[in-house]
Amino acid sequence: MTYVISDECLACGSCLSECPSGAIVEGDIYKITDDCLECGACVDSCPVGAITNQ
Repeated sequence: MTYVISDECLACGSCLSECPSGAIVEGDIYKITDDCLECGACVDSCPVGAITNQ
């Protein structure tokens, strides 16, 4: 399963501290890198549900 961050991202930063591998990169819309462990820890931290698996 690959996790992605959609355009609904508010760039609020709530997911950053939840990621154990540091795979989330800050920007206007955050991105998940190939360092993702696919653990899903970031998913519930997003207040707008912008992180999903594909």
